[in-house]
Amino acid sequence: MGSCARRLAIVGALLSGIVSAMRAETPSGADQRASKPPTAAEAKAFADDAEKTLLQLWINQGRADWVKSTYITDDTEILAAQAADRSISAGVQYAKDSVRFDGVTLPDDVARKLKLLKLSLTVAAPSDPAERAELTRIGTAMEGAYGKGKYCPTKDRCLDLEDITKIMATSRDARELLDVWAGWHALGGPIKKDYVRFVELCNKGARELGFKDTGAMWRSKYDMSPEAFSAELDRLWQQVRPLYVSLHAYVRWKLRERYGDAVPANGPIPAHLLGNMWAQTWDHVYPLVAPKDADPGYDLTQILKSRKTDPLQMVRYGEGFFSSLGFDPLPKTFWERSMFTKPKDREVVCHASAWDIDYVDDLRIKMCIDITAEDFTTIHHELGHNYYQRAYDRQPVLFRDSANDGFHEAVGDTIALSVTPEYLVKLGLLDEAPDTSKDIGLLLNKALEKVAFLPFGLLIDQYRWKVFSGEITPAQYNKAWWELRLKYQGIAPAVSRPDDLFDAGAKYHVPANVPYTRYFLADILQFQFHRALSKAAGCTSPLNRCSIYGNKEAGKKLSDMLAMGCSKPWPDALEAITGQRQMDATAIRDYFAPLQKWLDEQNRGKPVGW
Repeated sequence: MGSCARRLAIVGALLSGIVSAMRAETPSGADQRASKPPTAAEAKAFADDAEKTLLQLWINQGRADWVKSTYITDDTEILAAQAADRSISAGVQYAKDSVRFDGVTLPDDVARKLKLLKLSLTVAAPSDPAERAELTRIGTAMEGAYGKGKYCPTKDRCLDLEDITKIMATSRDARELLDVWAGWHALGGPIKKDYVRFVELCNKGARELGFKDTGAMWRSKYDMSPEAFSAELDRLWQQVRPLYVSLHAYVRWKLRERYGDAVPANGPIPAHLLGNMWAQTWDHVYPLVAPKDADPGYDLTQILKSRKTDPLQMVRYGEGFFSSLGFDPLPKTFWERSMFTKPKDREVVCHASAWDIDYVDDLRIKMCIDITAEDFTTIHHELGHNYYQRAYDRQPVLFRDSANDGFHEAVGDTIALSVTPEYLVKLGLLDEAPDTSKDIGLLLNKALEKVAFLPFGLLIDQYRWKVFSGEITPAQYNKAWWELRLKYQGIAPAVSRPDDLFDAGAKYHVPANVPYTRYFLADILQFQFHRALSKAAGCTSPLNRCSIYGNKEAGKKLSDMLAMGCSKPWPDALEAITGQRQMDATAIRDYFAPLQKWLDEQNRGKPVGW
């Protein structure tokens, strides 16, 4: 998780920040500014002031959030929330004030800074004080209702989402799965009324900033018109859809072998049987669909444990990967200030994340490292964030972020794609790489995570953009949700979902108003980055066996792109690393080409599509 994600993810603080920031605006100050035409010099001074002020607030927020995450108490949570409120309030105020310079001819860098300020918002509050307060109340209430959500199958037994997630991942009892699935999805119904009003209010605020609606505001942050961006997403989906359809067909008939007629031979897969509450990833059903010869030929977890690898050495392996590409070693403070293991004396947030506390070189990771293959890969991913953060630290403050919101996650995952058997041989962890005939199980498992996610990553915002624009009315909320799930995923509910329900509200990002397209883009970009860097490294093996470890030319391409931050439109950054100015999902097809061939063989004579 990158620094931008941390400072924008606290939705409750954002909403309260909107109110407090807007209250700080005095009528006399607004009238005084309106009486004089703004100038380019004033715009530059405004941007400079925003950068100076926001940098200090972001640093303060990062320090408070770090303490809160590594030493959880009521006090540290309060202090972190207060720091977040101050920084986000200031950001909202600067975004609102930047509208004053619309229409003024500005130098390119100043114009981009003001644009980024404005587009950093995920919700724009209306100017009316009563409506701002109402928006805050509704946003807080929806997120609170989700956070407190439980399903109680009996009066003596209640399950929270963590409990239900474990059941969805491990149970093979179709009745139990359907019961907890329906129980959690009932959470959305009571949220619907609030969400309808929320959409009205945030659309009003977006229009005050000059956007058609909130969805158009979200799509405007991608250096192209909202309409062009929508078309771009459709193009990317069509590139990868054939692979998804093949995977869907294979998983459907394998699940039918397990669950019988509960899974249709030729139709959508029941939403509760894919190992995940939202059927967004399918890797938990891998044991049910794995090929007979799925053994990859080695067990990295066992290898690491047999060598008595400790958490610090796990991180050293990750640092060594980047050093082999030509990157400087991590600073001494990284090793002194990071959290690598779970402390015994206090509660902490163990979820892995990468931190850039001072936006220069106070880099850290926060993990509770286990000696496993999963954490070995996760460390490489998180360090990808850290090296990105350091690479753009010489940019102006507002440009110290990834080229678009999909790039940061994509970089981390790109590095993880280079954790191949060939890489493990170079580290001395394997004597020799298994034959590529062993790859089908590994590729299938990864496809159940990466390929299965693509349509879900796309449809969450496809749905909300239609809600924000009014194309989907409140009366159609549930019907339209399942129409999109069917269209993109080939997924359907096993029980009736009446119109008064709001099943989209059972996914956190909807009531919390967190944009989702970034995850779809990251899934696309990581494979495009990997293909380009593998080519630069001269790899002639199948793409899934390519690792850029040790290749300085690939390292320079990566470094040049990372150093740009978001100072230029994202196509410029994409061109620096891939030579292409368009996102290209064919790299996913290339990576999974051996699996595609195998899936088509398995599916021969069986229904494909839905």
